Amino acid sequence: MAERDQTVKIELQVLGSSLRSIAEEMGAVLIRASFSANIKERRDCSTALFDERGRMIAQAEHIPVHLGALPDAVAAVRAREPGPDDMFILNDPYAGGTHLPDITLVSRTAVGFAATRAHHADVGAAEPGSLPAGSCRLDEEGVVIPPTRLDEATLDALTARMRNPDERRGDLRAQLAANRLASRRLEELCARRGRELVAAAMEELHSYAERRIRAAIAELPDGRFEASDVLEVGEGDLELRAALTIDGDELELDFAGTAPQHQGNLNCPLAVTRSACYFVVRCLTDPDTPASGGAFAPVTVRAPEGSLVNARPPAAVAAGNVETSSRVADVVFLAFGEAIDIPAQGQGTMNNVTLGNDRFTYYETIGGGQGACPDSDGPSAVHVAMSNTLSTPTEALELAYPIRVERHELRLGSGGAGRHRGGDGVARELRALELCRLSILSERRRHAPQGRSRGKPGAPGRNLLNGEELPAKVTRDIQPGDVVRIESPGGGGYGSPGLPAS
Repeated sequence: MAERDQTVKIELQVLGSSLRSIAEEMGAVLIRASFSANIKERRDCSTALFDERGRMIAQAEHIPVHLGALPDAVAAVRAREPGPDDMFILNDPYAGGTHLPDITLVSRTAVGFAATRAHHADVGAAEPGSLPAGSCRLDEEGVVIPPTRLDEATLDALTARMRNPDERRGDLRAQLAANRLASRRLEELCARRGRELVAAAMEELHSYAERRIRAAIAELPDGRFEASDVLEVGEGDLELRAALTIDGDELELDFAGTAPQHQGNLNCPLAVTRSACYFVVRCLTDPDTPASGGAFAPVTVRAPEGSLVNARPPAAVAAGNVETSSRVADVVFLAFGEAIDIPAQGQGTMNNVTLGNDRFTYYETIGGGQGACPDSDGPSAVHVAMSNTLSTPTEALELAYPIRVERHELRLGSGGAGRHRGGDGVARELRALELCRLSILSERRRHAPQGRSRGKPGAPGRNLLNGEELPAKVTRDIQPGDVVRIESPGGGGYGSPGLPAS
């Protein structure tokens, strides 16, 4: 009997690895088959497998901000009772999406669902790139797609409303290819192992992740721990508040007291807020746990409806997905910091830059400094926290767009001093070679990333156009020859600077 149990455990491990490899292969297909640099080079996309109940079973190691939101997309599609051959498309943040450039495809498989999500370089907003700094309503940010059955006519109708429709169509076909690959691979796996055994492996993967996270939470001190942080809006601030309650092997995060939803676009749908919370929990409990929905079963997230972190439609959300999600992660880290040791703050922004006109759209996030840890310096020039993308290589960028990279270097000395130094930010200069529009969505321009345990703060970021300082969030025309310079924040230091590292 013991020998048989051991055989079953090994078989489930093998099947679990097979499921995770399918999710990873989906990601590889999407990246390699895509047309735009944003997906092909920066890898701003995610892929995942779900069981029949819509629970996430395996996700490729892609974008944290997609992590908690993909299950909402699958739930929205399941409510439409999809058939075995149906493919659904959506980007509505209030029906399972994040912000409009993130388009999701969901399809049936032999044992559940497959989902792909990719950030498209344009989805038809008035501003090229569909990340305007001044949007106030969702429909100002591009084409809103509720969960819709996708066929050739629908694909053509949607892409016709977006800039560079051939590129949009190519990227969506890459997503279609990844979804179809998942269906084929799961059919092959079921043919080899049997559908019942594959479904049992899915159940075990979900349960295994939940057991590991529950065990890690149980080691944390029980209690209620509170923290606050701010987002920068013009000359003022919007406050985020988080209360963490740890009780045995479960925890709750409550955002009561957070500012009401914003008249601009810093709002988050609840799915994005959950994503940021789940990311922090995974970082601080058991980061090697498989990326499965079971890891978040012990976590409850509450946020007042109509608040910055649980907005009501038709509120704009372009910056909420990228900038507010980063601040949600920061404030949750701070709440945990009242209970356990945590690193100093990282750059806390994605430094979103969009350049474009009717002919092209270029979008990029820019890395920065990460906070120092109790036992090491912070890494420099990394896409930290909710982003996890790459930089567009200079050669690819200059080949694809009328843009020249004038400078891309470390912002030396921008990391905060401490027993362990914070990581340095980045200085990136881009010269426009034709008339276009510039949009920047950024944070930590007034409020620097803070140090920890008497460590010094990192340097705040800066945005400049031809040497003139720009606001943290801005959209404007730029002329051929104009140079945009982004200086990303450094990470905070850890420990008193005068003390030797232990």
